Amino acid sequence: MQNEELVIDLRSDTLTLPTREMKEAMMMASLGDDVFGEDPTVRQLEGKLAGIFGMEAGLFCPSGTMTNQIAIRLHTRPQTEVICHKNSHIYLYEGGGIMSNSHASVKLLEGEFGKLEAEAIRRAINPDDDHAPETALVSLENTMNKGGGSVYLLEEIRPIRQLCKETSLKLHLDGARIFNALIHSGERAYDWGKMFDTISICLSKGLGCPVGSVLLGSHQDIKRGRKIRKALGGGMRQAGMLAGAGIYALDHHVSRLEEDHERALEIARIMEQIPNVKRTLPVATNIVIAQLEKISPESFLEKLAEKNIRAVKFGPDQIRMVTHLDIDDRHLETMEERLSNWKMTL
Repeated sequence: MQNEELVIDLRSDTLTLPTREMKEAMMMASLGDDVFGEDPTVRQLEGKLAGIFGMEAGLFCPSGTMTNQIAIRLHTRPQTEVICHKNSHIYLYEGGGIMSNSHASVKLLEGEFGKLEAEAIRRAINPDDDHAPETALVSLENTMNKGGGSVYLLEEIRPIRQLCKETSLKLHLDGARIFNALIHSGERAYDWGKMFDTISICLSKGLGCPVGSVLLGSHQDIKRGRKIRKALGGGMRQAGMLAGAGIYALDHHVSRLEEDHERALEIARIMEQIPNVKRTLPVATNIVIAQLEKISPESFLEKLAEKNIRAVKFGPDQIRMVTHLDIDDRHLETMEERLSNWKMTL
């Protein structure tokens, strides 16, 4: 029998704890006052990520919500509009920040598995009319959380980039799980950096850091971004201990994301054998979304919790599971054993 006390926590990849080696890197980090621009480890992390993506500069922030919101503030002004998918994180999960921080409108588009196409964006651009907000920004998300971790490829981004150039629109990437996308596609981060005006990169998901995201962009945008970060309360002092975790993660935790993707496929296989799971969305990276039938997500999650398996509701008939570096093969073996021949109560 597998250990009945083992908790299989698949609610999010934000649940990861720093490894022993990451903690050591954090403790050894050189420190300074980052608000004065004097923390050498923060500067190293910002420069390292900017170099990886071939962009000019970076800005270390406490969260991906803050890096996204700073980017939106940079690229918009009151009475302008942001185009994004209706399931975008910047719209659904950032506390209404587009309105409260930037006083901008939002136009929500449809797209399969959370992805947008250039022609749909073109049709959504407002005319030069006093009655309509001025379209200013297009925001994409890679991987797409609500799309089941779906992945944009460069060939899909290039026509969007060209459209934005032709229409003088800014293009932002919420790259919360961008390294998952790159591991899946095999594409180069440097090539992605050429496509966007700004990119937000989260360190506290698949990369396993306790805190932090970095906004990448031009020197001018990052200089302005520092002022916005200050106004949002995001200026940190001896933040090098957190940045040290990011540097360690970039050096040691990127290639291992493939393991998370393989385990997500295995979880999808296990879930599809369970009664009341109608289907799972196609699995590309580390997110598994199961669509339910004849049972509510709340009841389904209660049944899972009885087996020490944790997931989250992800819509009126869906639940989400996410693999991460604290989920290994032992967890999957235990999960399958607990769920084998287990019938849901209708």
